[in-house]
Amino acid sequence: ELEGARRTSLQPLMTLLPERCTATVNVYHVSFQTDRWGSRFYGVLCVPKKEGKYPALLRVPGAGIRPYAGDVYTAEQGAITLEVGIHGIPVTMEQSFYDNLMNGALNGYWTFCRNDLRNFYYHRVIIGALRAVDFICELPQYNGQALGVTGSSQGGALSVMTAALDPRVTFFAAVHPALCDHEAFMKKRACGWPHYFYYYGAPDAKELEVVRYYDTASFARCLTVPGWFSWGYNDDVCPPTSMYAAYNAVTSPKELHPYLETGHYWYQEQWDEWLAWLWKQMGIGK
Repeated sequence: ELEGARRTSLQPLMTLLPERCTATVNVYHVSFQTDRWGSRFYGVLCVPKKEGKYPALLRVPGAGIRPYAGDVYTAEQGAITLEVGIHGIPVTMEQSFYDNLMNGALNGYWTFCRNDLRNFYYHRVIIGALRAVDFICELPQYNGQALGVTGSSQGGALSVMTAALDPRVTFFAAVHPALCDHEAFMKKRACGWPHYFYYYGAPDAKELEVVRYYDTASFARCLTVPGWFSWGYNDDVCPPTSMYAAYNAVTSPKELHPYLETGHYWYQEQWDEWLAWLWKQMGIGK
């Protein structure tokens, strides 16, 4: 599947966003093709202005539909950052544009074609995240050494999946990862978001096959690079037992930083610890 997608050229487009640039960082709205001609991912790319070679960080999003600002803060420390959306639409529009899609054509997108292995919504999304790695690796400013991927919730799942599938990714960080342990519901345990069988009824054989494949725990077994995890014990969106199912499957170097009281949100200390770990992997920051 991925080999087939990569036969489609990236055809990257980059538009400078002068109003978002800083004294040390150029900010671009970018897009590139993913799994077929005309199917694109969009994102915000931040590149240090100073000539040189830099580590890179791919940021993948939590569930929903929204605009993105890009990670200028990390780029100012001396790294390339790319924050992508997953829906194949520009990420610099007004919020109302995304609200209309969330309440209209893309409402419940995580359920689309969930009984079809190749047309399931996350099939294109995962390939898009991997093509984002392709895009980063083609940037002349990338140093070819440190490349991380990070996100929370849906983005936590995509971080694990991307790191598991692309050997050029050298580290990842997943905060309260979603899409974990779907079948726990069958065993009367809490399953992870989006709680397919809890909200949408018992699956037929085809849906069970598809959802089982697109389980974060399935990809976690394939990881070979260091990972940083964090979550709370009061998370009812991504219950901790579901996330442990994925974490326990990881055999590569890993560390878990639980914030026991946390629900499906971050504490500032948690954010700071996450960022410090990412910066350390890239050799940037203080």
